Amino acid sequence: MKALKKVGVILLVLVLLTGMGVYKPNILKASSRLESITALELTKDMKLGWNLGNSLDCTNITLNNPTVTDYETAWGNPVTAKAMVDEVKKAGFNTIRIPVTWEGKFGPAPNYAINSAWMDRVQEVVNYGIDNGMYVIINLHHESNWLIPNEANQSTNTAILQKVWTQIATRFKNYDEHLIFETMNEPRVVGDPTEWSGGTSQARAIVNAYNLTAVNAIRMTGGNNTYRFILVPTYAASSVTAAVDDLVIPNNDKNCIVSLHMYSPYFFAMDINGTSSWGSDSDKASLDSELDAVYNKFISKGIAVVIGECGSINKSNESSRIALAEYFVKAAKTRKIPLIWWDNNYSVPNQGETFGIFNRNTLTWVFPSIVNALVKGTDDSVTPTPTPTPTPSTGAMALSTTVNSWNSGYIMNFTISNPSSSAINGWSLTVNKADFNISNIWNAQQTVSGDKIIITPMSYNSTISAGGTVSFSLQGSGTVVSNFSYTLN
Repeated sequence: MKALKKVGVILLVLVLLTGMGVYKPNILKASSRLESITALELTKDMKLGWNLGNSLDCTNITLNNPTVTDYETAWGNPVTAKAMVDEVKKAGFNTIRIPVTWEGKFGPAPNYAINSAWMDRVQEVVNYGIDNGMYVIINLHHESNWLIPNEANQSTNTAILQKVWTQIATRFKNYDEHLIFETMNEPRVVGDPTEWSGGTSQARAIVNAYNLTAVNAIRMTGGNNTYRFILVPTYAASSVTAAVDDLVIPNNDKNCIVSLHMYSPYFFAMDINGTSSWGSDSDKASLDSELDAVYNKFISKGIAVVIGECGSINKSNESSRIALAEYFVKAAKTRKIPLIWWDNNYSVPNQGETFGIFNRNTLTWVFPSIVNALVKGTDDSVTPTPTPTPTPSTGAMALSTTVNSWNSGYIMNFTISNPSSSAINGWSLTVNKADFNISNIWNAQQTVSGDKIIITPMSYNSTISAGGTVSFSLQGSGTVVSNFSYTLN
């Protein structure tokens, strides 16, 4: 009877705590697995992810005294329900990334106290994933109005970052390895000419400092946060050479994971005016080259990577989107990198930003064939076992590009890869002058010769090591030419 009474008292306490919004099931687990697994073992188990985009990350709200629901639904999406996350899990996704914007929900200095109702709501949505046995990522998302990597703002931003992450980490300190923190989302100087080409050396250094501040704040809260896996982004979460080369892993922390975003290839995946076709041998080789560069920089050295955002927009080209989805996931998996699809619940054909594949209002998949392709890419039964290192070849150099465009111009980032087993000393890229109106160029130099533009390296990046890459960027005016012809020597 005493034992039964004791059990009854425990159950009563749990019921009462549930009503108070304190007790949550399946979260108070021992830290033993956090201490015993490596970051690469964790990312392998993450497999495939889905982003709850444009919900808890809404920003620039114009309402007076907005409620938690006002914030969550400001960009047109419904209130997030557990049934949505249940469907995502059932479809085959093992990870959910929950972008969260904290701007507007914390108070003034010196405490920068987070609104308790907002914190409770974030925890509620986190638990939808945790209760499904999923890996859950939360971050600081649309914070670009204040979290700017420049000297003028650095001191204040560091204080805010430390206080905000301390509060978040304290709330979630007892969660097990299924909860992952991400320090920031695409930290960058908005509007700067180098915004999407890797930033300046000073801005990259400040991003490193912000990552260090966030990781230290999280670790200091103790509990399971002592070993919590934490995603740290490069400048703008970019995979361009300048960004990845200057990333510093905070404290050489073995439980830090590199966070990258790869909407690749840009002209197909993100540019509404770009190509709607993907799947040629050249397309696959270009994507492989981008992933090899990431593998060689991080994975081969034991540093885990998560591609936290990827996807393709709806250009009424479902068959090509299916081909890319399966190939991208499979190619990334062979290099031990999990992908997380960006879904904003917007899928109108032939419009920009139409990454939505799941209808959150009807709880149905708009593109089940794309979902099937993504899941198929993770299937061990159809995916060949990867070799430890990409096999060197004697093939020619390969060129890949990414672009950020606006009404009157664009920045194009170029990566030249050397897949051979020997270093290449000296290279040049020749393009048609009619295709580019170049106003600035970084990490390279240009010479106009008749109707051609010849781009050559600087002294410090003229050699491409065996299996290595070099990158440069240019700023152009006018319309981007997506399928330009070129000669690479």
